[in-house]
Amino acid sequence: MGNSIEILGLGAGDLDQLPFGVYKKLMKAKHVYLRTKEHPVVEDLVQEGLTFTSFDSIYEKHEQFEEVYQEIVHTLLQKVKEEPIIYAVPGHPLVAERTVQLLLEYGEKEAVDIKIGGGQSFVDALFQSLKIDPVDGFQLLDGTSLHSSQLQIEQHMFISQVYDQFVASNVKLTLMERLPDDYEVVIVTAAGSDAERIEKVPLYELDRKVTLDNLTSVYVPPVQDEQIMLKTFSKLREIIAVLRGPNGCPWDKEQTHETLKKYLIEETYEVIDAIDSGDIDHLIEELGDVLLQVMLHAQIGEDEGYFAIEDVIEGISAKMIRRHPHVFGNRKVENSDEVLLNWQEIKKQEKGETADSLLDGISMSLPNLIRAHEIQKKAAKVGFDWQEITPALEKVKEELEEFENEVKTNSLVNAKKEFGDILFAFVNVARFLKIHPEEALFETNEKFIRRFRFIEEKVKQSGKPIEDHSLEELDRFWDEAKLKGL
Repeated sequence: MGNSIEILGLGAGDLDQLPFGVYKKLMKAKHVYLRTKEHPVVEDLVQEGLTFTSFDSIYEKHEQFEEVYQEIVHTLLQKVKEEPIIYAVPGHPLVAERTVQLLLEYGEKEAVDIKIGGGQSFVDALFQSLKIDPVDGFQLLDGTSLHSSQLQIEQHMFISQVYDQFVASNVKLTLMERLPDDYEVVIVTAAGSDAERIEKVPLYELDRKVTLDNLTSVYVPPVQDEQIMLKTFSKLREIIAVLRGPNGCPWDKEQTHETLKKYLIEETYEVIDAIDSGDIDHLIEELGDVLLQVMLHAQIGEDEGYFAIEDVIEGISAKMIRRHPHVFGNRKVENSDEVLLNWQEIKKQEKGETADSLLDGISMSLPNLIRAHEIQKKAAKVGFDWQEITPALEKVKEELEEFENEVKTNSLVNAKKEFGDILFAFVNVARFLKIHPEEALFETNEKFIRRFRFIEEKVKQSGKPIEDHSLEELDRFWDEAKLKGL
């Protein structure tokens, strides 16, 4: 036989489930290596003369399962140099068996012939015990490395290797990220065998009900509740498609990329407002409104046959990986400044920039305070900038004096130009101080609104129209608002 390892599956339960061909090979073998002896069929096979070596002791040596599997595989690859090996695992060798996958990978590199000898998968027994048709769609997941991003809650979910309370607790907490605490799940132990146990429990009790048993799986039925499905991306996409569909909303069906532009701008500013308010619920709502705009644009792209949301996701995912070589690659950075330099360098390479001007690429659609800030940042990158703030402040004073002169001479056209120069110079000062001009003006606008509303309340208490109050009276109310910290 040469250097060969034949991997046999012990099935999902007792001896009655073991395929006859596998049984014959096990009984003819001089010696069998078992990943674990903790399997109901092993005791029956021993009574019929099976001799074996198990790897159970290795589990106690390591904290991580991957380390256990690596050692098992390394041991087998050493032993096969001496003689051909029969290696037996629970269930079917190609279903939820990490050691088998490692053997297939390393065996090819080391010229070891790996043969798969079959065996009944525990998945077959689960379908039979729970009376489920797999054609409806299902997931088979590993309970020892479960992540909420894997969960397709609209499908049947089977979570294997839930062999103790610790794993069950992690599974419970992961499922709770997507499902209600009292969602009914099913604990299935030794499916299809005489020792089969099936118990329905609310999710929050999962780790209290699981006992030490390596034949335990958890079944999570597909979600039927529309309220739970509202948390899924697939449901959001379905809603947008319906709104734009033949029987959808007349307004949504009329929208184009152009007509939606103003809403995206408005919703973006609403997010900023929510951030400044510190209201998390408000922020959740406003981020949802921005996501709605993204989904509408993507659906329009899909309706017109140009692109879909998957293209948007693929594009940004690829960009994030490309532009973060210090995270996803081998490049080293010392601080966030180096990150930004790398970002700009990679961005140029991506776009093959051959612009006539360094300032090309600054969007005309930006609010002009932000645009001035971006223009100055790009110019500063090539050294066209003061080295400290004093000349920047002097420039503001100079522009203010020129503005005053134009106002005094009633030259309104020139005054407008000088007013723009003042704003541009002040943006430069803000940049030196790392103050974002748009955010600063936003905060001032909000402060003015708060104080003016205070004045309006005072006026209302006086019983006189606001027009009947002198500027001096209104100024006193303003100062009172300042003293109150508004």
